[in-house]
Amino acid sequence: MKTAILVFPGTNREHDMAAAVRSVSGKDPMMVWHAETEIPQADLIILPGGFSYGDYLRSGAIAARSPIVADLLEKAKQGVRILGVCNGFQILTETGILPGALMRNAGLTFICKETKLRIERDDTIFTSSYKKGQVMRCPVAHHDGNFFADDDTLKMLEDDGRVLFRYCDAAGQATPEANINGSRNNIAGIMNARGTILGMMPHPENLIEDLHGGLDGRGLFESLLEKVA
Repeated sequence: MKTAILVFPGTNREHDMAAAVRSVSGKDPMMVWHAETEIPQADLIILPGGFSYGDYLRSGAIAARSPIVADLLEKAKQGVRILGVCNGFQILTETGILPGALMRNAGLTFICKETKLRIERDDTIFTSSYKKGQVMRCPVAHHDGNFFADDDTLKMLEDDGRVLFRYCDAAGQATPEANINGSRNNIAGIMNARGTILGMMPHPENLIEDLHGGLDGRGLFESLLEKVA
């Protein structure tokens, strides 16, 4: 099993992701600089969080035009597993790999805290270590995490079961109060139609060890890395 982590100017969570991959798989991932034109053979490609290019223009907009993205698009077509977290999710929408857009948080403030997510499915390569309806804790740190899609796209995502994570309260209810950034339908994470690509705003890589205060995020990496072992 090989994992590649894409690094852009302003990325700052690549080492958190590497630690998560190493902790679960026992193997070091490859770091791939954005100026490269080819991603080495990998079973899993990760786009980590941060502020690529300082979030100028739109978050992820400049990174989506980096040289490495042409091969990322090709790998996506081939069915390679891809995980984009926070800025990585923003880049995936800016490239068109995933639908929708990440806009400014509804409160127009940077949010850095722990939130709760409801697992919408447990039959995917990203969530098989969880139970459907389970509530997990997960840190967030973003200014542009407000997921938006037009009505037709939103209906398609919901009807096709492509929403994997939803902001919720402790009881698992997706209430307006639990919707920390204004995302439509409390959406925190979506996948592509083939179920091989996930984009999510919260940071599961920051809750995978007891020293982090819990293990809630570890299940995502155990699900994913087990599937590509």
